[in-house]
Amino acid sequence: MKTTPDNNHRFYENDPFLKTYKTSVLKRINKVIEKEALLVKNSNNLADFASGHTFFGLHFSENVWIFREWAPNAVSICLIGDMTGWREKTEFSLKRINEDGVWEIALPAEALKHGDLYRLRIRWPGGEGDRIPAYANRVIQDPQTLIFNAQVWFPQKPYAWRCPDFKCRQDAVFIYEAHIGMAQQEGKIGSYREFTDKILPRIISSGYNMIQLMAIPEHPYYASFGYQVSSFFAPSSRFGTPEDLKKLIDSAHLAGIAVIMDIIHSHAVCNEVEGLSCFDGTLHQYFHEGSRGMHSAWNSRCFDYGKFQVLHFLLSNCRFWLDEYHFDGFRFDGVTSMLYLHHGLGKTFTSHEDYFNEDVDDDALTYLSLANKLTHAIRPDAVTIAEDISGMPGLAVPLSEGGFGFDYRFSMGIPDYWIRLVKDSYDEQWPTGHLWYELNNRRIEEKSISYCESHDQALVGDQSLIFRLIGSDMYEHMTINDDNFRVDRGIALHKLIRLITMAAAGNGYLNFMGNEFGHPDWIDFPRPGNNWSYHYARRQWHLADDPSLKYRLLANFDRDMIVLAKNFNLLASSSPMLLYENTNDKVISFRRAGLLFAFNFHPTRSFTDYCFDAPPGTYKMIFDSDSKEFGGYDRLNQGQEHHTLLDKARNSTRQFISLYLPTRTGIVLKYTE
Repeated sequence: MKTTPDNNHRFYENDPFLKTYKTSVLKRINKVIEKEALLVKNSNNLADFASGHTFFGLHFSENVWIFREWAPNAVSICLIGDMTGWREKTEFSLKRINEDGVWEIALPAEALKHGDLYRLRIRWPGGEGDRIPAYANRVIQDPQTLIFNAQVWFPQKPYAWRCPDFKCRQDAVFIYEAHIGMAQQEGKIGSYREFTDKILPRIISSGYNMIQLMAIPEHPYYASFGYQVSSFFAPSSRFGTPEDLKKLIDSAHLAGIAVIMDIIHSHAVCNEVEGLSCFDGTLHQYFHEGSRGMHSAWNSRCFDYGKFQVLHFLLSNCRFWLDEYHFDGFRFDGVTSMLYLHHGLGKTFTSHEDYFNEDVDDDALTYLSLANKLTHAIRPDAVTIAEDISGMPGLAVPLSEGGFGFDYRFSMGIPDYWIRLVKDSYDEQWPTGHLWYELNNRRIEEKSISYCESHDQALVGDQSLIFRLIGSDMYEHMTINDDNFRVDRGIALHKLIRLITMAAAGNGYLNFMGNEFGHPDWIDFPRPGNNWSYHYARRQWHLADDPSLKYRLLANFDRDMIVLAKNFNLLASSSPMLLYENTNDKVISFRRAGLLFAFNFHPTRSFTDYCFDAPPGTYKMIFDSDSKEFGGYDRLNQGQEHHTLLDKARNSTRQFISLYLPTRTGIVLKYTE
């Protein structure tokens, strides 16, 4: 059934300029509907269609091993590995079973055993090569030779889930973004087990209710941050076993914390032996032919989202992670790159025309819509997030209402804006009016997630937010009793930035691990340029644990800030309402969820009896960034009450509140009557 203008009002209601493009919007929606009808023609539904992982790859059933692969250009395929002495043997040769290019072999139970290494030897017209199966669910790398192989993974005791029916809340998410390998204190690659034992308790105590795991699917180059995927169905073995990952997720669920993963369907690694590129001897099996099949900036392959088999592969991949590992959803990486033929490179999106022209890849939009529909069909409580810098309208609006079905989108302009402010100007020059605009610059019909800084801003070549604020003084002046101007300034602004970003956020807030306590060092994965060192590919948790250092105070602040937001259901409430803004004084005040927030960003001026309009009543101060527990100067009295007053001087019925606003301080007051 095709959609009509009557049932997608939400798409247009807050942006009347979109009505000009109503025909284009309807065309996109109908393309999704038509594509789904085509995909499920021989299936019961989309979820049934997205079950390629149960057909392709290696499976054991009724005492027989069955292996299948899709390779339409191949002329022969043979399994080689430990079981064949790494030689081709006739009894391990696959047979082509249909014209679509599906190959199959059945082997007796004794032919393979748990732990065996294997790969495919594929011949095609004019060439041959070894390949890791596209649907391999376990891939390991030899530490000496660095060669990747698939591994038979069939443990005698499958993992027994302790929390099999976990439900994820969607109204307000506090996301702790983490990378398994670099999560440990030691200069090494951390493991799933170590994360469960050492890092998960920290996340639980910090108050975050969702973990976003990076770098889960197997990737050959560790320093790619997990964004150059080779084996889409295999969790990275450098971190441990599949059971270790399941235990991590299960343990988080037992603590009431959801776990989503970065899913990278925007591109794939160029590697041929351990990747999908040139898998059957052609460049166009999974990807576009020619220049469109290469991402010039990332040196990676671009999927052809218009192809039936590619949609089968990618949608099955979504279902696999939900079914097999009980992930609670996905953060789709590189959505901008998917949406446009120019990948967003060097492009500034300044008008609606940028979203409705020949540069938009409608096949990619269709895939993203189907991926969202599938995910929510399998797990209605699942969360999907779009990482898009272009501002494509409707990404986080339901398909039935004219959108593409994501639950949230990242407000990616906010961290960029903070870095520009901190990098390019002193805080006495910060334009608080423009700051307020940037913090609230979002489509109100779409849920969004705000954050202060991304992991990219801590990579070598850049600096984390706190390092830009303090600089090298962090290395020598972070002890509790060391009064250093740059440190005190940086800590005060770090707290203000985090509090106002979270308080003004749409429906979610994100933090990258370690940033909550102001991790001082950048991220630098082992590479030739640093002699393959792990020194900066780790997190220095001891800094936050040391009672003599100020990092602990920043961690306290972040924890209590999250508790405050959760206690008052802040991010599930309506958008903040601005009460007052004065750029000269650097003061911003707003209401939300029955709370009054007041910020003084001024670097030198503290204000006594600072007045602005407020709803009548009594307000009690319940939180302030200047608290000694948070590394402040303790200039405010906790629990102090403030009563609004009539503006008698103007013979007005308007009421105002009078506050003491110390320099570089944010306060939160609760409306009590």
